[in-house]
Amino acid sequence: MGKVIIGATMSLDWFMSDRTGDVSRLYPNLLALHETEMLQEEMRMTGAVVMGRRAYDMAQGDFTDYEYQAPIFVLTHTIPDTVAKGENERLRFTFVTDGVERAIEQARAAAGDRHVTVVGGAQTAQQCLRAGLVDELHIGIVPVILGEGLRFFEPHANEQLQLERINVFASPTRTDLWFRVVK
Repeated sequence: MGKVIIGATMSLDWFMSDRTGDVSRLYPNLLALHETEMLQEEMRMTGAVVMGRRAYDMAQGDFTDYEYQAPIFVLTHTIPDTVAKGENERLRFTFVTDGVERAIEQARAAAGDRHVTVVGGAQTAQQCLRAGLVDELHIGIVPVILGEGLRFFEPHANEQLQLERINVFASPTRTDLWFRVVK
C-alpha cells in the first residue's frame, strides 16, 4: 500500500497564499517546476489525489493540464453543479461530503500500491494531520516573504507532531524538504 503524502508549497514565513488568496508569488515558473525530476517522480508515484474544495475551485473549472493524472477526491460540504473540465480515463472527480477519513479511504482504494497525495490547502492538510492519516510531508519553500495570509501551520495546531527529515531537494527557485511523520 502506498503512503499518504501532503504536498505543499509555501513562503519562507510559512504562508501558502497571501492575504488575498493569491499564490502566484509561490509559483514564479510553474513550467520549470513541472520539469524537475522531483515533481516528475511525485507524479509517477501518485495513484490518487485528495484536495479541498477551495483548491478545486482555484482551477476555475479547468483541470485539462493538471499535473496529477489520477482520480481526484474533493473534500466538500456541497457538490458543485458542474464538474471541471479535464476528466479523462485516468483523471476523474469524486466529491466526498462525509469527512477526510472517508476521502483518504476512497483515495487509498483507488491508488492501490501508489501514493495518495494531499494537495492545495492548509485546512485539508491540517484535518489529515489531526486524524493521524499522514505518512509524509513534502514541503516546498520558496524564497519570498508574504508577511500575512494563509499559514500552513497555525500556532499550537500540531504541538505533538514529530517529524524526521528524509530528503532535501534544492533548485534555484525553491528548496523542497521531505519529512516522515513519526507515529
